[in-house]
Parts: sequence; structure tokens; C-alpha cells
Amino acid sequence: MVKRGKLEIIKDILAIIKNNQNKIKPTPLLRKSNLSSQRFLEYFNEILQKGFIKEKTDKKNGREIILTDKGFCYLEKYKNIISFIDEFDL
Repeated sequence: MVKRGKLEIIKDILAIIKNNQNKIKPTPLLRKSNLSSQRFLEYFNEILQKGFIKEKTDKKNGREIILTDKGFCYLEKYKNIISFIDEFDL
């Protein structure tokens, strides 16, 4: 089994949020990301700091994570890179 690289893990986290109607609570995001809580926090803090996601408060004062435009752009560019790699058998 091949380990996921950093770019793929970030893509997976962002895709989970996008596929959940662009909002998810932190605990379900952790579970679905298939990472240890420590590794999840490292990636979460990085993508939060880079502006791919943002936190907002929901109606019940709970935290929700949503994608920013930069996060959507990352997913699109990642898809283009993978298509390029597949097209040229790289």
C-alpha cells in the first residue's frame, strides 16, 4: 500500500468538506480524513493558515469548517495536475 503524500492528504481533506455541502464539523472531518488526531491537526492548521478553509460558528454556536475560494481553486488545480500526470504516464 502506498502512503498518501502531503498534496493528496490536503486534497482529501478539502474534498471531504466540498462533498459535504461545503460545511462540516471538525470531529466528522477528522474521522473521514483517516489520519491520527495529531497528524490531522498539523494538516488542519496548515490549510487554515494558508487560507484554504475557514471556521465559522453555526446556529448552535458550534464550529463548522468551510472551503474558501482558494480551497476550491486548490482542488481544481490538483485535478488538472493528476490529469496531466495520467495523460503522459508520468
